[in-house]
Amino acid sequence: MTTAPMYLSESARAASAGESRFRIDVPIAPARAARVVALDERAASVARGLAERPWAHARFYTTGEALDDEGPLHELDGRAVPLDEVLSGTDVVVVLATEDGGRAAAAVIGRLCGRRGITTAGVILGDGFEADDAVAALRPYARVLLLSADEGDAFELLTALRV
Repeated sequence: MTTAPMYLSESARAASAGESRFRIDVPIAPARAARVVALDERAASVARGLAERPWAHARFYTTGEALDDEGPLHELDGRAVPLDEVLSGTDVVVVLATEDGGRAAAAVIGRLCGRRGITTAGVILGDGFEADDAVAALRPYARVLLLSADEGDAFELLTALRV
């Protein structure tokens, strides 16, 4: 009785020592210059926590009372920065919201990013529907719109975007 020859599966072959020379052993380089904009006070608290992490090209901002096409946004230390400067060289803008107070700012940011071809993502944090208006303002512009009660999802999104 003869036995059939054993063939390695693709997975087994890929894990072999001979194939190890084709593995990439260095971390994937960050590919995005991201801007994270918090639209309200609780979202700003989340942004401050995120900013403490080691990001390669992410910068964090909050909105002021009145945001128009010129801005300004505010860095987490309070320094005002014109919106045009924030968006220059930016690949992706992630907007954080926990309530509807930032609806007008969300619309301005979304519209300007849309005109410039900047990918926009929205992370709406909360248990209920506190930010329905912010969601509505972002919906026409955001490629990703994540509604979550878990603040850790904002971290996971930034990680997935390789910022």
